[in-house]
Amino acid sequence: MVIAVDAAGGDFFPANPVEGGILAMAEYPTLQIIFVGPEAMIREELAKHEYDKDRVHVQDAPEIIGMEESPSSAVKNKRNSSITIGLGMHKAGKCHAFVSAGNTGALLAASTFILGKLEGVSRPTIAAYFPTLKGFRLLVDAGANLELKPEMAVQFAKMAQVYSSAVMGISSPKVGLMNVGEEDEKGTETTKEIHAALKSIEGFVGNVEGRDVFPAKADIFITDGMVGNILLKFGESIPDALFKMVHSAFSQVQLEEKEMKSVQKVLKTALNPFNYENVGGLPFLGVNGVSIVGHGGSSAPAIKNMIKAAVDCIESDINGKIVASLN
Repeated sequence: MVIAVDAAGGDFFPANPVEGGILAMAEYPTLQIIFVGPEAMIREELAKHEYDKDRVHVQDAPEIIGMEESPSSAVKNKRNSSITIGLGMHKAGKCHAFVSAGNTGALLAASTFILGKLEGVSRPTIAAYFPTLKGFRLLVDAGANLELKPEMAVQFAKMAQVYSSAVMGISSPKVGLMNVGEEDEKGTETTKEIHAALKSIEGFVGNVEGRDVFPAKADIFITDGMVGNILLKFGESIPDALFKMVHSAFSQVQLEEKEMKSVQKVLKTALNPFNYENVGGLPFLGVNGVSIVGHGGSSAPAIKNMIKAAVDCIESDINGKIVASLN
């Protein structure tokens, strides 16, 4: 299996992408990695590591798309970027997947334009893992489509069910629609139309509220990209906020140092599911290929887990199952 890695993506390139790729090769003995980005920069970073040189390749891509650049203009004007060239290699069959912690908007735009859409898919979507009391569940859409239409919601739900079942191992995944109340008549006219459309989905449990996410009343939470992204970013802020609140309380409650360390250990363990490193990244569901996006601040272990996500998608034939579910 050959995976192309964006060596110029994320906040800590090329160090973390290169180290993450090497960690992945240690976990998968037959895996080959193509690092895509400015060649001199990549080779300088590779010189810091020991690795099987027969399994590592470098593809020069001299242009870099910044994290804050406009996605549309970046894809249009930087034809020699790591994202554009990496996805082009995937399209040409030179690798089985492309993974990147770079500009999410640019990666989605380039993935849609270069790889195209799967048969029957109207719009690709970004799903995100969200921690619950039952383990990780899926939040869809997490920022790709700020507006949601009924036919899009149905496709998103079906694609998410395929991913949840094939990759996450969730049997008969349940689908819930994020809303302001559980009753069928709640929400805007569009939300009501989406609710009616989702009734055709096997496993649809109806409307769910914000308080239903952590108890995992559903396995897949359908919403528009604006609400989804806000919920996702709020979830990411919880661990740091709780740590600060607990540390602030230490000054008010008289605890011995040993007791404080025990509290910190318990809190860290409890909040470990919020650590994005454990997940790495997720595919753009609906594109005709395997394009994995990760957090901009991805560490080397997170990059390794992004590559693992790509391997899982390939081995489970996620795209073949998605096409079958839509037909």
